[in-house]
Amino acid sequence: MSSVPFHYIDLRAFCYATEEPERVRETLDTLMPTDGQDPPSVERQENDGFHGDRILVLSSRMERADAMRYALARLAEAAEFETLLDQVEERVDSNCAFYVQLDKQAAFDGRIRLGEGISVRAKVEAYPAKRATAIENARTTLLELRG
Repeated sequence: MSSVPFHYIDLRAFCYATEEPERVRETLDTLMPTDGQDPPSVERQENDGFHGDRILVLSSRMERADAMRYALARLAEAAEFETLLDQVEERVDSNCAFYVQLDKQAAFDGRIRLGEGISVRAKVEAYPAKRATAIENARTTLLELRG
């Protein structure tokens, strides 16, 4: 498959005051390719929590087809892959974006599990831009990348 039917994939993780920023950044690496090309950059934005504590937001956008293919193939490795496939319809919104939450601790250990901590937002290509087309494109791509 030379291209993937996605425009981009956004990754985001919050780093709370009790967490090490570099370790949280490494969780994003679990979904980013290490193929020797320029890896997607990770942006940092510092915010204040409700009680004045520091919250660092780490985010990255992948737009290269090979980087997106790698991230989607990693999603296809999730232990709960069948659940993810069953939920594709609920995970695609009216703007053709596909959403997944991943377990941050599992990602730090190099594993992919559904959970909380890492937000994945993938903008699905759909022509015409209809939700039903986006759902089918997302499902088909995940199945193809699972192999």
